[in-house]
Amino acid sequence: MDCIGTETLRTFLEFRARTYQEKECLVFENKDGHVIRYTYRQLDEYATRYAGLLFSKGIRHGDKVVVHLRNCPEFLFSWFGLAKIGAVMVPTNVLSTAPELEHFINYSDAVAVITEPDYATLVREVRPKCPKLRELFLVRTVSWYPTAQLFPDMTLLHDPGADIPQLPSIPLHTEDDALIIFSGNTLARNSAVLLTHANALFAGIFGAQAMKVVPEDRHFIVLPLFHVNGLFISCMPVLTAGATLIITEQFSASRYMEQVRRYEVTTSSLVGATVRMLLNQPPHELDSCNKLRLIAFAIPISDEEWERFEQRFHVRLCDLWGMTETLGATTINPIDGKFKRNCQGLPRLGNEVKIVDEQGHEQPPGTPGEIVVKGIPGRTIMKGYYKEPDTTQAVMRDGWLHTGDLGVMDEEGYFYFRGRIKDVIKRAGENVASPEVEQVLAQHPFVKEAAVVSMPDPVRDEAVAAFVVLHEGEECTAEQLIAWCSERLAKFKVPSRILFRNSLPRNADGTVRKDILRRELSAA
Repeated sequence: MDCIGTETLRTFLEFRARTYQEKECLVFENKDGHVIRYTYRQLDEYATRYAGLLFSKGIRHGDKVVVHLRNCPEFLFSWFGLAKIGAVMVPTNVLSTAPELEHFINYSDAVAVITEPDYATLVREVRPKCPKLRELFLVRTVSWYPTAQLFPDMTLLHDPGADIPQLPSIPLHTEDDALIIFSGNTLARNSAVLLTHANALFAGIFGAQAMKVVPEDRHFIVLPLFHVNGLFISCMPVLTAGATLIITEQFSASRYMEQVRRYEVTTSSLVGATVRMLLNQPPHELDSCNKLRLIAFAIPISDEEWERFEQRFHVRLCDLWGMTETLGATTINPIDGKFKRNCQGLPRLGNEVKIVDEQGHEQPPGTPGEIVVKGIPGRTIMKGYYKEPDTTQAVMRDGWLHTGDLGVMDEEGYFYFRGRIKDVIKRAGENVASPEVEQVLAQHPFVKEAAVVSMPDPVRDEAVAAFVVLHEGEECTAEQLIAWCSERLAKFKVPSRILFRNSLPRNADGTVRKDILRRELSAA
């Protein structure tokens, strides 16, 4: 038995509700500035109400339910409500287009969607194309106060005096499925990462220990909850420690530090792009007047940006590395140990990490190679890819998860992320799978083939660039192809630049030489 024991997300939340009761658990500020607060007892009660409503409409153990919401309390009510009855949450990016949402619903075998009025039309559009979809639950029907509505025939108001439903006894196991997250970290568009109750609990235990979270901490979440960062690097460690979550509906660089001061924030999590956005804000005389002690972040920034940020905002940055398949933060700079700038730190307890070559042989310090992680599937690493046993077997070999990320380890065992072996572009914290963009471009009637690569972006870390070959005799502009992609892809996946070529460079086996394209792009 390991540190997770036999706990589930249901017992996890119920224990904290009994332990912390009236302690402030969640503070939420919506995009209009309205604020609402919840205690640990209330979070558990609302999750139980959601669970009761979902169960009454036929949602059962193992059922998949898409949660298509912006950051809001209802996101957590939905997640823990589903977990209480053994159902599986499938969080989806709210920037998704209709074809993307249709794919997420159908591929995950979702029987229901929980969304909000702003996205109801989108869900109605795709509903006829989703044969397994039975129910649509609408929440946040009043912008500033949380309500949940069963669309179209029933409304459940969150009346503090209402009875809390008695849930039936539902056998749950710590390794039951809890989440399916569609990750851009692999070449396959269908790489839906399957995560368990134990996975979420392990992320909480490790994160609380690594970041020294205590009940007095107040953690600011501005990154989306539909990503593993928001759920496993922020939510779970904070709830594990009995601390307080501060959640805003959307990130605002111009308001961030004012919110940090107003809510007495002590910790937060960012990505390289949001760090740069904050640095680009006009200096304020109160920038250094805050209670921040630590900001965890991913995606390296320059030494100059690091120095400017820490001095200006009087806070320590803590770099880390991880991915959805490894439950978020997998290596992290030790807060109480030797701290190395722009280094992704040491492996967490419960996992081993090493660098290997293409044949899987461990590499000595200073030699670049693939980062691989040893763990227990369904406990300390993902359970696998949903409906993709061959893909799962391909990345999990001899007890090691092959991440496809390039890194190097120094003489002291510290790890440094050096790039992506796999064809993924990181744009402002979002993963963009190049083959998906290439597929959409190739569907255009004038396009013969396309190759998508990353290009540097001073604010968003990386941008999407596409090299396109048109069919003979056809003419098309970059603007037309960008418009084509905009109708079929989320905004962050749409190419920022399109370059036309007569052909694409290839290896002898026919593989496109994207290294040549990247060099051509940088020289342009």
